[in-house]
Amino acid sequence: MNVVGFLVGLVTGILSGCGVGGGTLLMLYLTAVAGVGQYQAGGINLLYFLTCAPPALFGHSKKGLVAWRGVLLCAVTGIPAAFAAAALAGQLEVGLLRRLFGVLLLYVGVKELFAR
Repeated sequence: MNVVGFLVGLVTGILSGCGVGGGTLLMLYLTAVAGVGQYQAGGINLLYFLTCAPPALFGHSKKGLVAWRGVLLCAVTGIPAAFAAAALAGQLEVGLLRRLFGVLLLYVGVKELFAR
């Protein structure tokens, strides 16, 4: 087993559970450092999310920090949007997909810098 990969998975898993965006960091590691292709990294990130989200949801729920109406709204709109986005991403050229992901990261970073 790759020790660095294990440590990256451990740290990004902890950050994901705290809501920091460990999946985004995992994507950056996989594509920029580990040399994994964009589509494969996206698939790995989805499987990673499926294993990190339930324990985080359980922990936050026990503390009364989950707005279940919001969860329902996000699930009802997010699941079809995820299928549509996956279908679209499969049609895009990898370079364009990478640039779009970079723009998304920049947008989120700038927004977080100026958020209260």
